[in-house]
Amino acid sequence: MGSVESLESITTFEEMAEVVAKLGIVPLAPLIPGHPSVNGLTLAENWHTGSELDPWGWRVRFPGEGLAGYGKFIKKKAVLVSREWLPAYLAAAGSPRSLEERYDSGLATREALMLLQIIREHKGIETRQLRSMADMKAKEKKTAFDNAVTELQGTLDIVISGVKQRLNADGEPNGWNSTSFETTGHWMNDAGIEPFDGTREEAVAWLRSRMDGSWTPEAIAWISKALGWK
Repeated sequence: MGSVESLESITTFEEMAEVVAKLGIVPLAPLIPGHPSVNGLTLAENWHTGSELDPWGWRVRFPGEGLAGYGKFIKKKAVLVSREWLPAYLAAAGSPRSLEERYDSGLATREALMLLQIIREHKGIETRQLRSMADMKAKEKKTAFDNAVTELQGTLDIVISGVKQRLNADGEPNGWNSTSFETTGHWMNDAGIEPFDGTREEAVAWLRSRMDGSWTPEAIAWISKALGWK
């Protein structure tokens, strides 16, 4: 595979898996200037078809097969981070403090803390069940719930681990599939991914060394600013 500029249209999951493995970080939709996205590399007519060529389905195949972490990691936008890059990315972009410590310091919301405590105890919990257990099923609580789930992804406390088919009381498919979540630590452990052994500064240096030669200077500058890397 050549440089970013030479990437051509992607039609299969396997081809996209090669791109994610090479570039390390690939957003679902255009986000990083001078950098590819799943949307930008694929054909519009293949989206939401339900076929093997549907990139919308690929987004959960990546975490399901342990190939990449998936979630709204950057500026509240969905991003894939390859299994090789995820430990360093977690060390470079996540917080070294627990959510409880951040909450006590006023750096996390009460809703995020409550949801994380539930997700810790119920690995792979789906959205509807999570809202129910958090007593946030009411329509007026949906925004607070959505914001808290996005907050937890942005701080890399949780990842989207897949989707589950909603079932009715008779066990039959009913409605849209529902997103499921688990802690980043649980997902990495299940995927056989070891934590990064080093400091935040060393993790940033590791990522930049991988970006050199495969990312454009514009993209490197953008993500460095977006994530506060010096």
